[in-house]
Amino acid sequence: MSPRPSSRPLGSTPALPWVWAVAGHASHDNGILPSLKQRSTGTLGTTGLHAQSPHQELFLPLALSSVPRSPVSTFPASRPLNDIDIYSLTVDSKVSSRFSHTVVTSRVVNRADTVQEATFQMELPRKAFITNFSMVMDGVTYPGNIKEKAAAQEQYSAAVAQGKSAGLVKATGRKTEQFQVSVSVAPSAKVTFELVYEELLRRHLGVYELLLKVQPQQPVKHLQMDIHIFEPQGISLLETESTFVTNELVDALTISQNATKAHILFKPTLSQKQKPPKLQDTVLDGSLIVRYDVNRTHSGGSIQNGYFVHYFAPEGLSTMPKNVVFVIDKSGSMSGRKIQQTREALIKILDDLSSKDQFNLIVFSGRAAQWKPALVPASVENVNEARSFASDIQAFGGTNINDAMQMAVQLLDSSNREELLPGGSVSLIILLTDGDPTEGEINPARIQENVREAIGGRYSVFCLGFGFHVSYAFLEKLALDNGGLARRIYEDSDSALQLQDFYQEVANPLLTAVAFEYPSNAVDEVTRENFPLFFKGSEMVVAGKLRDQSPDVLSAKVSGQTNITFQTESSVAQQEEEFQSPKYIFHNFMERLWAYLTIQQLLEQSVSASDAERQALETRALNLSLRYSFVTPLTSMVVTKPEGQEQSQVAEKPAEDGGWGLESQPPRHHRPPFLPAPSSPTQLVDFRHPLHKAGLYLSFIFTE
Repeated sequence: MSPRPSSRPLGSTPALPWVWAVAGHASHDNGILPSLKQRSTGTLGTTGLHAQSPHQELFLPLALSSVPRSPVSTFPASRPLNDIDIYSLTVDSKVSSRFSHTVVTSRVVNRADTVQEATFQMELPRKAFITNFSMVMDGVTYPGNIKEKAAAQEQYSAAVAQGKSAGLVKATGRKTEQFQVSVSVAPSAKVTFELVYEELLRRHLGVYELLLKVQPQQPVKHLQMDIHIFEPQGISLLETESTFVTNELVDALTISQNATKAHILFKPTLSQKQKPPKLQDTVLDGSLIVRYDVNRTHSGGSIQNGYFVHYFAPEGLSTMPKNVVFVIDKSGSMSGRKIQQTREALIKILDDLSSKDQFNLIVFSGRAAQWKPALVPASVENVNEARSFASDIQAFGGTNINDAMQMAVQLLDSSNREELLPGGSVSLIILLTDGDPTEGEINPARIQENVREAIGGRYSVFCLGFGFHVSYAFLEKLALDNGGLARRIYEDSDSALQLQDFYQEVANPLLTAVAFEYPSNAVDEVTRENFPLFFKGSEMVVAGKLRDQSPDVLSAKVSGQTNITFQTESSVAQQEEEFQSPKYIFHNFMERLWAYLTIQQLLEQSVSASDAERQALETRALNLSLRYSFVTPLTSMVVTKPEGQEQSQVAEKPAEDGGWGLESQPPRHHRPPFLPAPSSPTQLVDFRHPLHKAGLYLSFIFTE
């Protein structure tokens, strides 16, 4: 994916034409808001961007309840909804060298003459780490304290034993979870909520994406979103898209940019935020998306305060031929819409195969069967025949994953022995299943071991878990053990598009066996340096520390398959000087980026580690989490509240398999904007996994 050709130099400030998109946004069944896309001309082009790009999803606090402290079971229709008034709502997001630091601040006042309960509520990315949450009341700050999970367990268990729990944070989207905390507010009193989190933006199909969702559910006197982006490599593509910037709000959104920096500001006046006449049933509600990419340079990295990061996404490489075996679950649980969407997606994916590729199909239920006895070229004739085969797949029977995977490995082995695999090609096994094994070998650990031994590091496995009845932990380990990755496919109307989107990620392999090599006397504590595959549109990231006696120039040799080597160099002094502007830099961001990436990779490594190795990985990840104040799967944040109110709110991260307990049907809509106080304590459902990199789960335990 490449940006459109430049017709003006970066740094100029042309008029910004507005392009109305066709898409709309549903707002709590309150109506449809038009979608507005803004593009800058020249170097700020746009291409066919995909909706499933990994992105940072930044959501403003959704709602503040306005209900009496006395429990009520329903919300009185006649009661005014603005007793708790949000008079200021701001988000300050700084992105420096792909690493984002976001501060969301909400200030509210109780305008009623009785005590009211104010609820701070927002959604944040699953891959983000919360670093701080605090409330300020009557001049006193009530902070969140990050502790080892075991240290918070006593408070957690005591609250659960008393049946006093509320404020569960649940999955509200495919990449987000909802943070919620409530506090009682005296008449005329004010409260300031502040939430801080950090995340490394990942490149997906050629772009980075930052998403802000605005749902205050009432006019806000001071509403502002302020985004600063600094990319030393230079910004090659910048695009904004919004579902809430109507004609009344066009002037509230401003964008400025030079070669390396961008500033996006949304700051409407109160009159601009009022409901337009034709939308009386709605308030400001929607998304602001910022997509961007950077220039690719030989240095491709940044250095700050003794820490470095290298981003590597070489251009100009030819796509390698693929040998792909699609392993498709057609067991009875796939019947209905799932098998129909699988057929649709598979037909589209087959159309996208390159003429240089080879492929085969395996379908399985209680038994596995292959479409052809061997891999076949992706010729027009073979693809058409495979399409016909795919369109006839019917769902029935049990689930025999082990035999299907063994058959896939044997297909590749046979072609390899007969020297039928093209030189310089990549062999992939793509497994799609919606359930756990029920026939043949059903022990997940034994299946993982069987597949790992059969493959022996020669092929990569990518696992797609359809819905929530499959063990994602099983699929993730199966993939990570074999140089691939796992992805959940959500049961929805766009499941076929999700499958196609995933295939686009792996459709164009450019490099294999990528290794970063640094001078041993120059760096220390380097993150992952070896990558089995590199795909077009993605990016490899390596971070580390500089040694005390580091050279003036940091060099790195990056090698791929035979005869492919890249050399990168960065001037330490020049790189240090670039990161001096406080407007774009936060704290020691490079050190925090290194810590974030190290923790993420330690958690990932632990998935496929032995028990002894896992303990060592956990210990290191825990120490880093505590040192840098990250809420990770190994830590909890205990949120304090004023004396006399419910206490011991504990924030935790869940596993991908965790959730509300009804995660197989994730909610389509957000909760109502104004919530009554619960008439009785709600049961705390605690789904936890000792280690998992994805998902923020916040369970708030209220004790009197």
